[in-house]
Amino acid sequence: MANDLIRAVVGAAFQFAKTMPQNPHEYTLRKNWLSGKQFEEVVQYIRDNGVKENFGGRNYIYFYYAGYKYWSMGAPLSQTILINRAKCKAKIDV
Repeated sequence: MANDLIRAVVGAAFQFAKTMPQNPHEYTLRKNWLSGKQFEEVVQYIRDNGVKENFGGRNYIYFYYAGYKYWSMGAPLSQTILINRAKCKAKIDV
């Protein structure tokens, strides 16, 4: 199951976050996923298997995979609307 969730997020359609050029990253929206259930499963997988790091004075859970880090904003699962990703320097695979 974990491999299916990783494949789902890696293969998701991401778009560049134009409003934050100082922090280049992309995002995928829940509403664009075929399955809201799968979106929530991916978010939960990121939260369960990621690492806590501080950014801008807040803690986020980042999941590193194949040269990218993935994270959500920490809202309750049912209210989470996006998953972010950004390229990272270190490649860490799970």
